[in-house]
Amino acid sequence: MLEGLDPEQREVATALHGPVCVLAGAGTGKTRAITHRIAYGVRAGVLQPSSVLAVTFTNRAAGEMRGRLRQLGAVGVQARTFHSAALRQLQYFWPKAVGGSLPRLIDRKIQLVADAAAACHIRLDRNELRDITAEIEWSKVTQTVPADYPLAAAKAGRATPRDPAEIAQLYSAYENLKRERTVIDFEDVLLLTVGILQDRHDIAREVRAQYQHFVVDEYQDVSPLQQRLLELWLGDRENLCVVGDASQTIYSFTGATPDHLLDFRVRHPGATVVKLVRDYRSTPQVVHLANGLLAQARGRAADHRLELISQRAPGPEPVHTEYTDEPAEAEGTARRIRELIDSGVPASEIAVLFRTNSQSETYEQALADAGVPYQLRGAERFFDRPEVRKAGIALRGAARFGGNDALLDDTVDLPSQVRAVLSGEGWTPQPPAGSGAVRERWESLAALVGLAQDFAAAKPDATLGDLVAELDERANAQHAPTVQGVTLASLHSAKGLEWDAVFLVGVAEGMIPITYAKTDEQIEEERRLLYVGVTRARERLHLSWSLARSPGGRPSRRPSRFLDGLRPGSAGSGGGRTAVGSGGVERGSTGSGSAAAVPRRTQRTPARCRVCGRTLTDAGEMKLMRCEDCPSDMDEGVYERLRAWRAVQARRSGQPAYCVFTDKTLMAIAETVPEDERELARIPGVGLRKLNRYGADVLAICAGRLGDELDEAD
Repeated sequence: MLEGLDPEQREVATALHGPVCVLAGAGTGKTRAITHRIAYGVRAGVLQPSSVLAVTFTNRAAGEMRGRLRQLGAVGVQARTFHSAALRQLQYFWPKAVGGSLPRLIDRKIQLVADAAAACHIRLDRNELRDITAEIEWSKVTQTVPADYPLAAAKAGRATPRDPAEIAQLYSAYENLKRERTVIDFEDVLLLTVGILQDRHDIAREVRAQYQHFVVDEYQDVSPLQQRLLELWLGDRENLCVVGDASQTIYSFTGATPDHLLDFRVRHPGATVVKLVRDYRSTPQVVHLANGLLAQARGRAADHRLELISQRAPGPEPVHTEYTDEPAEAEGTARRIRELIDSGVPASEIAVLFRTNSQSETYEQALADAGVPYQLRGAERFFDRPEVRKAGIALRGAARFGGNDALLDDTVDLPSQVRAVLSGEGWTPQPPAGSGAVRERWESLAALVGLAQDFAAAKPDATLGDLVAELDERANAQHAPTVQGVTLASLHSAKGLEWDAVFLVGVAEGMIPITYAKTDEQIEEERRLLYVGVTRARERLHLSWSLARSPGGRPSRRPSRFLDGLRPGSAGSGGGRTAVGSGGVERGSTGSGSAAAVPRRTQRTPARCRVCGRTLTDAGEMKLMRCEDCPSDMDEGVYERLRAWRAVQARRSGQPAYCVFTDKTLMAIAETVPEDERELARIPGVGLRKLNRYGADVLAICAGRLGDELDEAD
């Protein structure tokens, strides 16, 4: 049972009594060590299979543990997630502790949160619902009640999606609705189990009589609620083995904290502590870079970092590549992947890892163009995302009817047209604060804006209709049946996986660390996230970044600060192989000649706010001719008459209302109240065609001569 274990793994396997803390670095064989520990204890007669409960965080990890234990002959050991183990106990003890049957467990909270928002008369879109749901989940796993949410969120430094008091109100309404409908959610499974074990000492004794020994994997990811449940399972005993690595704590936004792992020896002074640092996964070159990342880390987790020692034969040096722009980076990555596959590396042993899901589209397209099969892990395909599909419908409608809008006709460049349309779908020049679903939605729309810019740069005469056709073609190409191929995944969803070759893309400031990581703790978690990405690679590791977002763009980006001193050519760098071997980091190209050679449209005179004089860039503000937050002197009566008139015109023509005039254009008209055609023509959104078609009506409404007739015309 102990053959094939290294000295440290053997120490884990034979430490069968008392508290045991295993600090296990990436790729050091922790699952092997703890499953052999359980199996050895069973074989030695120290552990009874039915008295052992091993808990981890995913069904996949629990299934892998059960499979290994069966192979080792430890049949009957329970290996479950925290929630699975708690649910079994809750279902069994509920009739005895409470009476009747357990309330129905809801699969998803979204609808209940929506109902709570309606009860509070608060309007939330789909993405805000997701973000509020995440805040409720965080509150429950940190054992925060609604009244305490604002203070707890502020103390934790959370970037809340709405006013904290409003979230607390929604949280309270959500809990009330659950009670009214006799349902429970995923977090209630843990909370109710904790409640029963705390209140019913007879039930707690029964559970402790059943389970005598506990093993907890990925202990750095436990939440305060899970820790409390574990303590109730244990009672005053210390038959506990925990395994974790503080340097792989990347889910703090869900309530996970490494403090329980780092404080283990404080709570259990006599604990056996074993460090696993022999890395069997990655080559010395990959391990050297991983160690270098953590060597620069700061904070409590960094003080307990593990220095990995590779047990593999040497491999190629990590490759650092700088590209001129994002499309060039994607094309260069796809080209290298194609070369690896042609050289015999299976596509299933290659991964492209990125920080945000919105980055996937560029790589989906580049791999499809290169004829490389791929699979997307942990996210919807780009063109399947609801916000992208909705944006596509809006762009298609604008392409069909948008010639009636001055900002959507052929005299306006394509990217500005796209920005004008997508501003109605939630795109803004500046991203929303914080992370979450609202930010993800914005990232998807921003990716479409960027795609339009790239498309216009490649085809200066392209129309909005041409872009829509391009989007349809891309969507159709990527709706092919899913096949085994190169894995595309976010860094978070890559945790626990490994590949022969890993491409870490977009490793630039603003992405890694992400823009909204502000505090020291958030920055360090971003570093750990990159560390997790690096340690997914067995043999080949490619890190890349681009200087500009789009071809011909200003090269203002710089590589991630986390690579300082580690990449070739950076201050304090220890050298290493470059992509071209010429002493400098390779600069990728678009493959289509110099970006400077791309024809560019003549720049128009910048629009300025008529109130404060600031230069305007947002399409909606340009229509208003003022900043959104500058004072408005709109004539409400004129505005309402214009809206009623527009509705009549839209029905007569069979077009969407915004194709007559957008809301922003109507607001601009109601603010200026033009007296003649010359004044009306100066308003953005009123072109020559609309002036000829609607000018007389609009001026009549502004003069008060058209209004009562609208109802009759309708």
